[in-house]
Amino acid sequence: MTETIAFNEMMVHIPLCTHQEASNVLVIGTINEEIEKELQKHAYANIEKGDVSLINSKDDKDVDVIILTDVEIDEILLANINRILKDDGLITFTTSSYCSNADKLKADLSLVGEKFWIAMPYKFEGNTSIIASKRHHPTADVNLHRADLLDDLKYYSAEIHNACFVFPAAQHKELTGIAKR
Repeated sequence: MTETIAFNEMMVHIPLCTHQEASNVLVIGTINEEIEKELQKHAYANIEKGDVSLINSKDDKDVDVIILTDVEIDEILLANINRILKDDGLITFTTSSYCSNADKLKADLSLVGEKFWIAMPYKFEGNTSIIASKRHHPTADVNLHRADLLDDLKYYSAEIHNACFVFPAAQHKELTGIAKR
């Protein structure tokens, strides 16, 4: 199994199996054929793809889920995301792992934690990402029916969905108060 397969499946299915009824989804950043294949498994949603300028073209409170594949998040981008995201919306984006750059992970969690009810890191195959949600909790509200019915998966499963949010005790303790669980 390559790291790329895990990345493609986890960046798509974690947010789209967390949000209960995502109808408008934006994918911002690089989109390869495999990410496209994973997105097609969520045919119920209107999925738009592009660069950061797509966010600026959206109406206020019009988007359910935003997936940032390789875009660095900052205060300005987060303000624009917050403007277009619905009241129950969520985002996911990549960050640094705790082991490679704990300060970057903490800074990203703190940044999104100011605007979102939930801000949780998740890890898979050497990658670390963050899901930030205004309403839906990624482990308590996972849509098992949707997650269990996805076909042709090599990495993602409902069990992996929940397990990827578990961190070693010392890391969990250090992120407590920064991550909003």
